[in-house]
Amino acid sequence: MKKILVIKLGALGDFITALGPMRAIRTHHPDDRLTLLTTKPFEKMGYDCGIFDDVWLDTRPKWHNLSGWAALRTRLNTARFDRVYDLQNNDRTELYLKLMSPKPEWVGAARGASHRNTSPDRTAARAYDGHVQTLGLAGITNIAPDQLGWMASDTTRFALTPPYVLLVPGCSPQHPRKRWPIDSYRTCAKDLMSRGYQVIVIGGPPEADTNAQLAQDLPVLNLTGQTQLYDIAALARGAAGAIGNDTGPSHMIAVSNCPIVVLYCSQESSIRKHGPLGTTAKAIEVQDLNELEPATVLSGLAEILQKG
Repeated sequence: MKKILVIKLGALGDFITALGPMRAIRTHHPDDRLTLLTTKPFEKMGYDCGIFDDVWLDTRPKWHNLSGWAALRTRLNTARFDRVYDLQNNDRTELYLKLMSPKPEWVGAARGASHRNTSPDRTAARAYDGHVQTLGLAGITNIAPDQLGWMASDTTRFALTPPYVLLVPGCSPQHPRKRWPIDSYRTCAKDLMSRGYQVIVIGGPPEADTNAQLAQDLPVLNLTGQTQLYDIAALARGAAGAIGNDTGPSHMIAVSNCPIVVLYCSQESSIRKHGPLGTTAKAIEVQDLNELEPATVLSGLAEILQKG
């Protein structure tokens, strides 16, 4: 039995899209002991996904925190990992390789890696595609997105009346240009309700005010602040479709194979670099989301619903 370390620190969308490559690593190492090095927000997912034997939390010590770095070095070296799969691939994880002695086999982009991916194609497209390319250097193939079927949740506590459509109007507060206007979401909600769909609005507490504007005077089910992470995957499995901004929950819905239209502002992100996974996902990218017409989005959703 070999000791294998997989490094994936975040963020949510990146972690979700890395689950498929992680599961392929497990398939490649069926009898070995797999440890995930991640951060606190993903600890539960690391245990629940059924891929890993152990989950370690990386406190990501600051550069000046010498005691923190010493503790991390001791932990890595005491474990004596035989191979490391670096799915984070940044300056921090490259330093982790330097801390380890003796050096394990290292699959990733770090200088000194035994299976080093130096191809410019690794970062030219989506992170998922880069993982597929990198793992191929270690003989790992047959990689597919993880559909999150293990994310179990009892959604009967919600007043669901299928068929329903999910709306995801939020995103990181640091990227306001990634938000499609609330009035455009309201237009879509009215159209969908006129076609017999229940409209469900989801989001976290930071979206409470904007989602309340969306729901104002409309008979939508506003679940903002009421859903946990696993609820999103469960709701997606039962949904007829979804519309959302380029944000973590939208990518969860996409890999769950719920028909979804994901909206991109090319000033912030692109389909090529951050396009959704999933066979029933459609992405629309424009220069300015303020100029994207609801009719275009509704047409895109109708297109993928007809294919299904």
